[in-house]
This record gives sequence, structure tokens and C-alpha cells, in this order.
Amino acid sequence: MNTYKISWVKIIKKLSPYNIKKGLLYLKHFGPKEFWIRLTERFQTDDVDYEEWYRNHRPSMEEYQEQREQAFDYMPLISILVPVYHTPEEFLKQMIQSVRKQTYGNWELCVANADPADRRTAEILAVAASKDPRIKITDVPENEGIAQNTNAALKIAAGEYVGLLDHDDLLTPDALFEVVKAVNEQGRPEALYSDEDKVTTDLSEHFQPHMKPDFNKDLLRSNNYITHFFVASKNLADRVGGFDAAYNGAQDYDFILRCTEQAEGIVHIPRILYHWRVHKASTADNPASKMYAFDAGKRAIEAHLKRCMEPGTVSHTKDLGFYKVKYPVKGSPLVSIIIPNKDESETLAQCLESIERSSYQNYEIIIVENNSEKEETFAYYEKIQSDRIRIVFWPDEFNYSAINNFGASEAKGDYLLLLNNDVQVITEDWLEGLLSNCQREDVGIVGAKLFYPDDTIQHAGIVIGIGGVAGAVFTGLPGVYSGYLHKASIQQNLSAVTAACMMVKRSVYEELGGLEEKLKVAFNDVDFCLKARDKGYLVVYNPEVKLYHYESKSRGTEDSKEKIRRFQNEIEYMRSHWLKLLKEGDPMYNPNLTLTKWDYSLKNNLKG
Repeated sequence: MNTYKISWVKIIKKLSPYNIKKGLLYLKHFGPKEFWIRLTERFQTDDVDYEEWYRNHRPSMEEYQEQREQAFDYMPLISILVPVYHTPEEFLKQMIQSVRKQTYGNWELCVANADPADRRTAEILAVAASKDPRIKITDVPENEGIAQNTNAALKIAAGEYVGLLDHDDLLTPDALFEVVKAVNEQGRPEALYSDEDKVTTDLSEHFQPHMKPDFNKDLLRSNNYITHFFVASKNLADRVGGFDAAYNGAQDYDFILRCTEQAEGIVHIPRILYHWRVHKASTADNPASKMYAFDAGKRAIEAHLKRCMEPGTVSHTKDLGFYKVKYPVKGSPLVSIIIPNKDESETLAQCLESIERSSYQNYEIIIVENNSEKEETFAYYEKIQSDRIRIVFWPDEFNYSAINNFGASEAKGDYLLLLNNDVQVITEDWLEGLLSNCQREDVGIVGAKLFYPDDTIQHAGIVIGIGGVAGAVFTGLPGVYSGYLHKASIQQNLSAVTAACMMVKRSVYEELGGLEEKLKVAFNDVDFCLKARDKGYLVVYNPEVKLYHYESKSRGTEDSKEKIRRFQNEIEYMRSHWLKLLKEGDPMYNPNLTLTKWDYSLKNNLKG
């Protein structure tokens, strides 16, 4: 299953003294085993060189000129907020120049200088302000902290929107143009953010592109994935009270959480508009260097949950800056586990035995028998029937959707768990992990992380468009790996999850009319999830819920002419019913990422 290979040439090319020192820091933090996992995961063979990709995808000089000449119906003043403190001279000049090079001209740069005693810094700022009246400087001699310093910049801002820029980072020339374009096209949203990458200290190399999804509530609770470039309406920034000094080190994270709680419209711009400079003191390069910042991030999530009146316990993961939110189960509601089955009594027995080890015990199991032929299957049914386990009979042909809909009609619980007979539960608290999320008011469906028997990943969520219609991501990735920006290992919202293990509120199941019975085998779970999202429900992927999946033993392979024709019909159904989504792309993915692989790789180098 594992198709992930390491490019040793790529590793050797990166063995500069700087990267060796960085590697030693990671080795100290993670230990030998985890360090090796991260090293090999980072340097897996990738068909696309990012530096080349970036050069090919950034606007041409002609396009920059067209942007300078374009007039929008609404051309707001955008205030760029920059707190400055002990900024290296060259970095400060480059940051200022990156703003002055913007192709959209209606901006102001609001700099809060918390180091006015540094004559060279003050001189650089004074010269810049004298050259460009759009640059405004305010001194903060007391240097109370980065949140307070940013508030000082916010105080002098006159713009209708404010953008956050670190004192040593860079905006791309088209950053503000793309923001204003989105503001005009998307109905004047109150919050916007873009994709970003990292750049070396000397600006010689761009790397580690962060291609983000559209607004993703659970991902934001797992990691400040929005980070840069973040822009908010001035009204929104004032409403939420600016920056809070209690979260210094993660003040942007806290600010973004508060903004997204109240924003009327949150828009993602899928373009690299921000370069995050990496140097020795940067948390981007040395996560352990600022543990206080990660602790502040944890507290920011806790405060966010409290404001949202959603109890939850927040903890660090081994990847600093990434968090786990564990929600409590409310009460002890009955969960109805629905398992279709045809023969395969040994497979079913393995599944049921693993369920018996569950720490949550208020469940019933409904086995939907579908045309079994072996005597031992029925003998096994006689053996296991009880008050908790019921056997119901579906005599018609195999139709996964119809079978589960029939099982749901026999269920007594307020929560339905669709489960394949060929899975084996790994985590004893799996039901709590599913139920606690499914009980949340805005959540309709919760899925799990599934592994092949060789401990490689079988399912870590589904992306629309992969493989033509939809496909699981990170398939074949070694289970110890965490995936692109740890997405295989952190809770997030996705467009779909597999019904091999899928919990859904009974009320949502009934509201959506169950699974689509025209989709007998394939894509019924994807279609169901998409309908739930259309109704405003979140689909949650919880990687803490882990199972082995032995892959559809009962159904067999898709090799007959009849099965191939049926599969083609199901593809056509999805394309006709979800054409707009397939054309526009999965909002929980990113249009800069490939649909031909399953590992969040970049698309090819051609400009799109």
C-alpha cells in the first residue's frame, strides 16, 4: 500500500549548516523516532518543485500593470497594521517596500514602533514616511507587548479594512488587489484570508506553501491555519475589541477566533499573497523556541469555546501549534449501530468483538442480513441474538443505501452509526469520539480514521474531485505519518467522510431522506454528506476515532460488466447532481492542489 518514497537527493541538497542546526533542534524536541518520521515525511518525493511552481503562478509584469490600472466599484482604504520591535534593518526595509509595491494603491501602512530609542529604526521609518504620505508612524515607548503594540497601530488606522503584517514578513505585490477584488465579488465580507508560503532569510527560496481550505471551523480549533494574510473590516476589528494582551504570542490566533465568531462573511482567497520569513528566532522554523506562544494558543481556543458555549478540553499535540479539542458526551443517549452483512460470519464476529470492548455502553446493534447462503452464518446469528443485538432481514438485491435505510427504520436510537462488517475498532473510546461531536448543534455527520491491516491509512476523509468524482485522502500513507500540515491527524471539517464508519443524528438522517437508493454501491456516503452540508450541517473528521478496514469483503470486486455499468451510472448520477461543485472545486480542499493524487500535492507547474 505504501507508495510514499523518500528523495535522498532532495535531502542532501538541503544539508546546509542552517538546516543541520534546525534538524538538531527538531531531534532534541521530538526524539529519534519522531524526528525520523518527520524527516522522511517532509522529504517524500514530489513531482512538483514549489519554487518553480511559484514563479510560474505569480502574475507577470503585464498583469501587475493591468492591476494598477483597474478600477473597482468599491475601492476601500486598507490599513496594514505592523508592530515593530527590534526589527533587523534589512527586514524592516523589505517589509516596507513590499507594501509600497502594491498594485492596489488605496492603502496606508500603520506602524507602531515599540523601539523608538533605536535611532536606526526610527530613522528608517521617518525616511519611509517622508517619501510616502500613506505611511503613518506612532511611537510606543513603553513596549507593553505585541498585542498592545498592534492596538496602537489599529488606533491610528483610518481604513475600512485592516490587514495584519509581521514586521519581518512580506506581502506579494498583488496582495491588496486580490483582497479588494474578493471584497467586490463576494458581497463585502468582513473577514478574508489568503494562502501563504515561507521564505528564507535572504529571500532566495520560497518553500512550504500553505494551501488552505475555505473557512473550516474545526480546523481553526485545531490550528491557526488562517494566520497570514488576514484582513478584517475595521468595524469588525473594533467590535471584537482589537487585540488582547492576555494572549501575547498567540494574539493573532485569538483575534482571528473572535473575528470569525462574529464576521458577516468569511472569504478565502486561494492565492499565495504572503511570505512568512523564516529565521533563527522564528516559530515557523523552531517550534520549541516560543512555548509560551503555544500555551497562549491553547488558552485562546479555550476562551473561544467558552464564548461559543461549547464545553471542551484543549490539549497540545506532539506537533506544537496543533491542538486537540475533546468534547464531553452529554447524557447517555442510545446509539444504533447498523451493520449490513452477507455471510462472512468470521469477519462480522471480529467486528462485534471489537465493539464489545467499547468504553461507551449504551448502544444497540442492528445487523441487516442480506441474502446469506451459508448455514454457519445463520447459526452465528442464533448465537449472538440478544436484547442488544438484533437481526433484521433485507431480502432484495444488494443496495447499500436501501439496506442502511431499512436498518435505520428499525433503529431506536437518536444517533445512527453506519458501520461496515469488515471493520475492527482500535480505540475503545471511539463511540465517545463520534457521539460528542455529533451532539454539537451545528454538526450533522462525524467520520473516523481508517487503516489497512498493514497500518497504512485507508481513509482520512474524502475530497470531492479526486479520481474524477471523490476519493479518500492520504491513502497508503504510513499510519505514523501525520500528512500535509498534519491534516491526517487533526480534527477538521470536510466535505465528506466514508460510511464505513459514519455517525449521523437520526433527525438529520430523516431530514435528508436517508441514503440515495439510486446509488446502490458507490458514492452514497459522499452524496449524503454533500446534502447535509447543503443544509448547513458540518461534517467532522475525527482522527482520534481509529479502526481497521478490511475493504468490502462481502461485496466482492467490481469486475463484471453489470457492476461496471452500474458504477458508470453512479458516476453519472454524481456528475449530474453535483456538477457545480465538481466544476468549482471542493471548498474544504484548495484549487492549487492536485486531483490526481491523494497526498495534497501541488498541481502541475502550468499557470492556471
